[in-house]
Amino acid sequence: MRIDSRSNLRTLVVSEKKNAAQRIAQLLGDGKVEHKKAGGVDLFLFSVNGDEMVSLGLRGHILKVDFPSEFSNWQEVEPIQLIDAKILKIPTQKNLVNELKRQAKKVDAIIIATDYDREGELIGSDAANEIRTVNPTATIKRAKFSALTKTEISDAFDNLDIISENLAQAGEARQDIDLIWGATLTRFLSLSSTRLGSQFLSVGRVQSPTLSLVVDRERERTVFVVETYWQLKGTFDGSGGRFEAGHKTERFTSKKEVDDMVKRLGKQGTVSQVKKSAKSTSPPSPFNTTSFLAAAAGIGVSPANAMRIAEGLYMRGLISYPRVDNTVYPPSLDLRGILERLRAAEEVGPLAAKINSQSKLVPTRGKKQATDHPPIHPTGAATTETVSGKDWKIYELVVRRFLATLAPKAKMESMRIDIDVSGEPFFVRGSRIVEQGWLEYYRYGRKKDDILPDLTEGQTVDVLETVVEEKQTLPPPRYSQGALIQKMEELGLGTKATRHNIIQNLYERSYMHSDPIVPTKLGIAVSDSLRKHAPAISSPDMTAELESNIDNIVSGRITREKVVEKSRCLLSEVMESLVANKEAVGSEIRGGIAEGKTVGQCPECDAELRIIRAKKSKKRFVGCSGYPDCSRSYPLPQFGDVMPLGTVCEHCGSPNIKVITKGKRPWELCLDPDCSTKEEYRKKRKATKATKATKTTKAAKTTKAAKTTKTTGPAEK
Repeated sequence: MRIDSRSNLRTLVVSEKKNAAQRIAQLLGDGKVEHKKAGGVDLFLFSVNGDEMVSLGLRGHILKVDFPSEFSNWQEVEPIQLIDAKILKIPTQKNLVNELKRQAKKVDAIIIATDYDREGELIGSDAANEIRTVNPTATIKRAKFSALTKTEISDAFDNLDIISENLAQAGEARQDIDLIWGATLTRFLSLSSTRLGSQFLSVGRVQSPTLSLVVDRERERTVFVVETYWQLKGTFDGSGGRFEAGHKTERFTSKKEVDDMVKRLGKQGTVSQVKKSAKSTSPPSPFNTTSFLAAAAGIGVSPANAMRIAEGLYMRGLISYPRVDNTVYPPSLDLRGILERLRAAEEVGPLAAKINSQSKLVPTRGKKQATDHPPIHPTGAATTETVSGKDWKIYELVVRRFLATLAPKAKMESMRIDIDVSGEPFFVRGSRIVEQGWLEYYRYGRKKDDILPDLTEGQTVDVLETVVEEKQTLPPPRYSQGALIQKMEELGLGTKATRHNIIQNLYERSYMHSDPIVPTKLGIAVSDSLRKHAPAISSPDMTAELESNIDNIVSGRITREKVVEKSRCLLSEVMESLVANKEAVGSEIRGGIAEGKTVGQCPECDAELRIIRAKKSKKRFVGCSGYPDCSRSYPLPQFGDVMPLGTVCEHCGSPNIKVITKGKRPWELCLDPDCSTKEEYRKKRKATKATKATKTTKAAKTTKAAKTTKTTGPAEK
């Protein structure tokens, strides 16, 4: 590694996080690393070819954007004034910036080793600008890599580049726009609805159209008209065993029609056709961020949690950089080298060896190709001793997807059997896997074989039973978190690095709950009010256009200043409409808030039961709106979000609620603490209290005995 022609250089390596700084030092210093602290900041000292090096990790962005202090008072400053307010860059952690500058003064060169994307480039550029204020002559270079492995890091530091100011400017444009839009709209809605302090209403340029997607889907479900239909199925017995087949008319709209048909059916049928066909299914394309998060959601890991885990695995050198659009492996990616390393991985090691034994590796290709990073793939071997729980689930998912993209097609045989029963056509489909191909490696969502008996055309089969099933049409399904991530990408909402956070924010602001996702009354009120009075902000088109403009900064087709100014103009138009309807907006949202606090109907007087917070104790409970004429009330858990379910308990008749606490499984229960459904819970709680009391008594006796021994011991000697 050589930054320039000088020897005995002192070099500062700046990473985005402490863990990355430590790993880079270990990889480049061959494990010979000295760890010290200065100014409360971790430093990792090592040497390369005689050059002294210091690796320092930041904590993400070292500078944040904000408005001048004169704009901080929500009551005195009109939200619309924020649109054209000056934007300042303020240090987020002064001690870290000060230590960065102190270390920069001592060196000859700086290597920026932050993540190679918009945000990482902005962090690196901000760090470089701070460094230049104290060491303007220092050489500043950029290391670009996609994995924290020995090979990747060594190659990046042997081929240093320069900071991409266009990429950094794109990141800064995103920061500025999000501040302007988020602060302006959040203040306006919060003030209009008198939701201040910790109860403020968060609004943003990406958050709002994403919430609208969820609300729109819920409205589709609400207005959906359920239709009843009937299906006719029969159980048949042929030489190969029993099987079920359905009538060719998959939906009968008349019960009488199907009942009359059943009366005409005989006890035997004839196989009118047996059709077999072979087909093959191609392996999946490599993971980009969106497809990875959707797949993770499919195995029970939320997008926000999956990204957190993926970042941890990346820091440990086990998978590649997880924020990518690319779905095509570059020719430079050493596929066989990765497979060789994976041989040591638990469970999947033999599978990697099997793929590597193929004479030729032909990976699948997705629709998106980019040059910044390769698709997400494994970079190191792990075992369940070093990686466990959900971390292992995510690691295994990435490994199996990588193996599947290199595996051959799966071959299947499908079969259709048609049967004539008294002139009425029945049929059944089946399939079986002939060659597993990629399905051997990627087991997620795999369907079981549905093998049919071996029948021939003209063969007679017995009709053992016929069944008429009543069914109803179903409304469109709610979005799962994985499906919402994919829809956001399709519409250009957010970026690969932000979509999971947008969804998490909507949960945390109590705009929606559960998975599949259900909007709350508050979420519906906010979405509906914005759509009514400022439809542009609820539409994905404007946000997608802004994202496209930000991307154009990277290619140099437009400047950051022009993009930010254009966004200010768009927001001015939005705010003009909102301000003109301020009272209506406030009233609509307050109505949604009130509706969200209503959990059901009082079983004693039919008035509304509402969530109330006591003025003195600040504790919440459910009380009747008919108070003081009706004093019916119920206790509530004091932690988590309470969501009315709109149903009543079949045992006690009190309303059902769902309690959602971060990090815990949602809990559904009725309001009545004396309901028989809580008997088991009361027994467990009583047993737990008794156990604790016993342990406390034993501990007290042990302590007392120990004190007695200590006191009397010397006197007895």
